[in-house]
Amino acid sequence: MLRHIIASVLLWGLTVSTVWSEGRVAFVVGNSAYENVGALDNPINDALDISVALEGLGFDVILGSNQSFEAMSDAIARFSQAALTADAVLFYYAGHGFQVNGENYLVPVDAVITQASDVATATIPLTEVMNAMEQSKGLKLVFLDACRDNPFSGATEGIPESGSGLARVGSSADFMIGYATQPDNVAYDGTGRNSFFSEAMLNHLYTPGQSISELMIAVRRDVLAATGGRQIPWDNSSLTRQFRFDNSPVTASEETLLWQVAASESDANLMQLYAERYPQGAHVDDVNAFIQSGAQTRTLADRDEVAEAARLWSLARRSRMRPLLEYYLEQYPTGADAEQVARLLALIPEADDSTPGGICERLATHPRDATANQSGVSFEQLQRNAFSAIQACSAAAVRSPELPHYTALLARATAASGEMGRAVQLYQSAAERGDLRAMVSLAQLTESGNGLPQDQTQALALYERAAEGGSADAMINLAITLFEGVLLPADPDRGVALLRQAAEGGSAKAVFNLGVLAQSDQIDTPRDALDYFRRAARDGEVEGYRAAAILLDEGRGIDRDPEAAADLLLRGLAEDRGALLQQLTTASDEWSRDTISAVQSRLLDAGYYTSTIDGLPGPNFTSALTRWRNGGFDADVLKS
Repeated sequence: MLRHIIASVLLWGLTVSTVWSEGRVAFVVGNSAYENVGALDNPINDALDISVALEGLGFDVILGSNQSFEAMSDAIARFSQAALTADAVLFYYAGHGFQVNGENYLVPVDAVITQASDVATATIPLTEVMNAMEQSKGLKLVFLDACRDNPFSGATEGIPESGSGLARVGSSADFMIGYATQPDNVAYDGTGRNSFFSEAMLNHLYTPGQSISELMIAVRRDVLAATGGRQIPWDNSSLTRQFRFDNSPVTASEETLLWQVAASESDANLMQLYAERYPQGAHVDDVNAFIQSGAQTRTLADRDEVAEAARLWSLARRSRMRPLLEYYLEQYPTGADAEQVARLLALIPEADDSTPGGICERLATHPRDATANQSGVSFEQLQRNAFSAIQACSAAAVRSPELPHYTALLARATAASGEMGRAVQLYQSAAERGDLRAMVSLAQLTESGNGLPQDQTQALALYERAAEGGSADAMINLAITLFEGVLLPADPDRGVALLRQAAEGGSAKAVFNLGVLAQSDQIDTPRDALDYFRRAARDGEVEGYRAAAILLDEGRGIDRDPEAAADLLLRGLAEDRGALLQQLTTASDEWSRDTISAVQSRLLDAGYYTSTIDGLPGPNFTSALTRWRNGGFDADVLKS
């Protein structure tokens, strides 16, 4: 039960446009072309891409690229004035930064620091920016992708309390400060167009209905996965109210959106894009059937251009998939958002990342380490591409020796090729250098005795170390061990604590398991179980829809609510691999007639069900459910 493996998706509802209720102002700086110290590749790209994303979210943006001391000082003054009347004020900095005596300094491109006294005159104290923001009565958001190594360490090493990375900053009320990595640690510049932190931000800013705290959890999860746990984004908040970049209602995952767009367009290229992006996706069988059937793309005359173009742009902007942007311009060259599509298209590389690191990640990423850009591949799929993965990951490991993550991916590819002895050596090397996935994989091999002597004690030690580093998988495995009480003395309290910690870190699997415990009265209450299951479903554990619907259908510890149960069933029906479709058509007697009637009513409102609302199965009901699942989902007919 606790080892339940999960898929990902949420239900979608399309919002063509969003009206921003508050005035939003942002100052975005990207410093790359340093004149007197080593240049950085990505900050100028990070700043440009973030500024474009923020403009689409209603921000008036002051963009500073490769700012000198004078230019940065002038921009801060303009930002301060603009922030006075804004309801949301944001500062985003990418570039060199360092701390001295607990104060953080941002480095203009013309900075010259040869001695300690130069720090005050050649850099911008972060407090100067925060003081400017503090004059605003709105929410203040600060994002610092500025934790690279101190380029002036030689000049500042004699200063007491000068250190690596940035220092933790205190603030007055209504500030949230997001760091690319935890205070006093150093972040990476990234191996592609953007830094790991900025890339994760870009991938989640447009998630509808997502709170700022949920955004930071998603960003942290992606950066952890992309760096093997070596970089952990961190935030410090004194916000007194919630903030959402996109105020639209909560919608589906990008996977479900892509499936619905592909199904609506009936386009083979979009179907192929789904199959490549989500090789283990919930609709991959449907996609493969469409591709193998040789179905023809619909003609333009068959489409509702306005609605479909708006839906396509909504997905393309959120997912940043270049093929979707290109498809938009091909099919809707005069569409309402064509200009914005072209602008975003210009920022995204023309092809998939063809660097060794990019190829390695596409071929060898573990499904449990999936990020917004990488869905992960099964071991069986990796076995088919093991030679190419080994080549790419070997080159990436040499090119980026500071990132043991590539060594861990090389280990996985090597294991897929059958060379377990060499794979174990690589896992050990990556684990010793702090890679969390390598620790978990090595623990699993040690636990089973695959490739090295079986040693349960050593396996548990590896799980403990990985859990301390932030691995949700390690926390869950330890929790299982503590519940079972075989290898370790039973300690259910610590097991629950580990599950809660993993859940707080964004693990939908952990949230679901908390729901399982709550529904069986081991923790919390049945009402909490319902909340856990709903949250797990929202965050990617699609089985949560069914589990929550059962509680509502039966009234198990809570009031019966067939209407809410019906909504959850239809949400899950659109998201899972077809299990609910089969259950509702072949075992509908497992659900009350009230709930089935409520499902029929919603399908009737959507125009798919044309028979009697009687809570009974039948051919018309089966047909309606199938249409709903296969691209006919309509959020407007749901009540909750």
